[in-house]
Amino acid sequence: MLFLLSKILDFVLLPTVWLLALLLAALLARQPQRKQRLLIAIAALLLLGTNPALVNELLLAWEKPPVPLASLPRHADAAVLLTGITQVAKSPHDRVYLGPGADRFTNALWLYRAGRVRYIIVSGGSGAVLAKAHTEAADLGTLLRLAGVPARAILLEERSRNTRENALFTKQVLDTRPDIKSLVLVTSAFHQRRALGCFHKVGLNPVSFPAGFRTTDRSITPDYWLVPSPAALENLSLLLHELAGWLTYKLLGYS
Repeated sequence: MLFLLSKILDFVLLPTVWLLALLLAALLARQPQRKQRLLIAIAALLLLGTNPALVNELLLAWEKPPVPLASLPRHADAAVLLTGITQVAKSPHDRVYLGPGADRFTNALWLYRAGRVRYIIVSGGSGAVLAKAHTEAADLGTLLRLAGVPARAILLEERSRNTRENALFTKQVLDTRPDIKSLVLVTSAFHQRRALGCFHKVGLNPVSFPAGFRTTDRSITPDYWLVPSPAALENLSLLLHELAGWLTYKLLGYS
């Protein structure tokens, strides 16, 4: 039930949905003053939501900052790679389709190939409502093997559908592997706060290693401050989704 409600909440929080609702309300409004106020609201939402500098500043305040490799433990037991970066609904199902945030995968692979971790735990089934042909963990496990990581160094957790279940089911995997104690958590920078909270809640204390940054460095160029960007609206949608998820998890005691 909570899973379905979260999908509904994602839809309701989309700024594009707000824009459509305001536009329909403006078209149906009979009073000129009401129509004018609605059009002003649409213009304001577009102006603020597509401003790259404003949205970037909001994301910079929320994302966990990059962690220098030198600050990590020299040898951790495992990297926990959270999914959410493959398109499991895309056909044909004879390959892996990576989406935004794919450097979660490359960062985890980097840690392994650099000798910083001995194992990679890939956690994630599918966040889709309907069943899919295969899991995200299986997809990324395939890519890791193709990248030269031996099968013995890859542990798959394929049941989880959300961040709370990532933590719960990863803990169950680790309960069967007493040799794995120290962890590095690899997930997107905007997702690290919620993910760390969930892992701490189940008694795991991984080192944070943010990846998949949606922010850019600040700039003084006019396009950064003035030119509207559809990517900014997408990033704003992402931030609102994550803030709602973080707050909901806090209220439910999941993190």
